[in-house]
Amino acid sequence: MDIPLDDKLVTLATLAGEIEATLLADELKRQGIAAQASGLLTAGFRAEAPGSVKVLVHEQDLNEAKAVMADYYASKEEIDWDQIDVGEMSSDV
Repeated sequence: MDIPLDDKLVTLATLAGEIEATLLADELKRQGIAAQASGLLTAGFRAEAPGSVKVLVHEQDLNEAKAVMADYYASKEEIDWDQIDVGEMSSDV
């Protein structure tokens, strides 16, 4: 659910990496909010200034998108990595 270019867009978040921005935009879309990550091509470019990726939403969806984003990041904090079995390290490494 990408946003047409002629719509009024606002920045929900500016993130350092394209993976995080894409995951957030995908979560917003799953929740029924049109969203897109802008700046994906420049985020991976390595130069003096680091790139950033903006997550854009419709202006009228901003408050709902903020709530979805807060829930999304709160759910990430609930992972107890001591309880996750990541397996054994391979001896080939």
